[in-house]
Amino acid sequence: MSISNIIDRRLAGKNKSVGNRERFLRRYKGQVREAVQRAINGRSIRDIEKGEDIAIPKKDLSEPVFHHGQGGTRDMVHPGNREYVRGDRIAKPEGQGGQGGRGDQASDSGEGEDDFVFSLSKEEFMQIFFEDLALPNLVKTALAEVPEWKSQRAGYSSDGTPNNLHVVRSMRGALGRRIALGASSRGEVREIEHRLGELKEREGAASDDALVRDIAAEIEKLEDRLNHLKARLQGIPYLDPIDLRYRSRIKVPVPTTKAVMFCVMDVSGSMDEQRKELSKRFFILLYLFLTRHYDKIELVFIRHHTQAQEVTEDEFFHATETGGTVVSSALVLLDEVMQARYPTSEWNLYVAQASDGDNWHHDSSRCTEILENKILPLVRYFAYVQVAQTEQNLWEEYLALSERHKHFAMRKVLDQSQIYPVFRELFKKEGVDA
Repeated sequence: MSISNIIDRRLAGKNKSVGNRERFLRRYKGQVREAVQRAINGRSIRDIEKGEDIAIPKKDLSEPVFHHGQGGTRDMVHPGNREYVRGDRIAKPEGQGGQGGRGDQASDSGEGEDDFVFSLSKEEFMQIFFEDLALPNLVKTALAEVPEWKSQRAGYSSDGTPNNLHVVRSMRGALGRRIALGASSRGEVREIEHRLGELKEREGAASDDALVRDIAAEIEKLEDRLNHLKARLQGIPYLDPIDLRYRSRIKVPVPTTKAVMFCVMDVSGSMDEQRKELSKRFFILLYLFLTRHYDKIELVFIRHHTQAQEVTEDEFFHATETGGTVVSSALVLLDEVMQARYPTSEWNLYVAQASDGDNWHHDSSRCTEILENKILPLVRYFAYVQVAQTEQNLWEEYLALSERHKHFAMRKVLDQSQIYPVFRELFKKEGVDA
């Protein structure tokens, strides 16, 4: 039988242990999850992917310890004792009930302990958020992965593999090097050859023997120099390693186009805080999905009762204005914003709508007409969640619409763990098996 040794080589920060950190998260998972829930409630959708500092009450950090049982006779040695001897009875210190740290009442005596503050990394925060949504592991990986990269040409370098060698660029460099190194020698060769021609003409015309000998000596000297220069020029290598140039490549993010996510929510009197909280998590999940596919994402928030208006994210989730319900008012405004600011030639449009399903009875058919004729032909995906169990006329209209359009999805969401099924088909279409 073979024995395998598994070595954990994950990088840990200074004075930190990955194993101890994971054990801590498992032991206090309940408290950490509650802290993450509070953080999500206080964050905007754009800021969801950040770490978090969480505080756990000291009283909750119970650790198992070994101790002596009750009874029996024991001798104990306390270091630093200068006041007591064997047999003395030590009185209980006064002010033992004083409060400290996060106590309910102030006290001028006694001691307390502050809450334990623990910093969650971005990855740990998102992992706990995904667990609340009950996402499959494969989808968690798809959402948590870093953006894709591709190799792109980035000029030339002196180092590389033979298959990246650029022949033309290398030969051009070799030619330039040979020209530069031999320029002075070739110039001197031309001067010597011209001088030799003149001397040979003088030698043929000279009648004085002494003059002929001088000219012959100078010709011999110039020919020796000429042979030396030609040898030097021939010694210049035709191709040198410094001439080689290789195609250089760098990794860059995969270029993607822009996307806009429209968040549409009913804020009528029947939409309480719990239903708004479910809607927010639904919007967060779609936003996280889009951030993995697009570099630039804009968010547009449209809230409605009997009238619709475009608002900020804070007003979208926390404004107290309420009224009746006319869903078509939001769809009309949605169509106007799309047409005015987000042409489909430049933007990928996604719509997320959340409602309790309540609507004015005569308005639901108009919603279907607006969606089918104006909005659905423009968007890549339209997701509708109903945060209530009761099926009303709006649900029936939308159900018929979803049968005719594959990029229109609708689900009921009564709990956080039920949010993911809304995205099942979306992930499947984008290449991630749900």
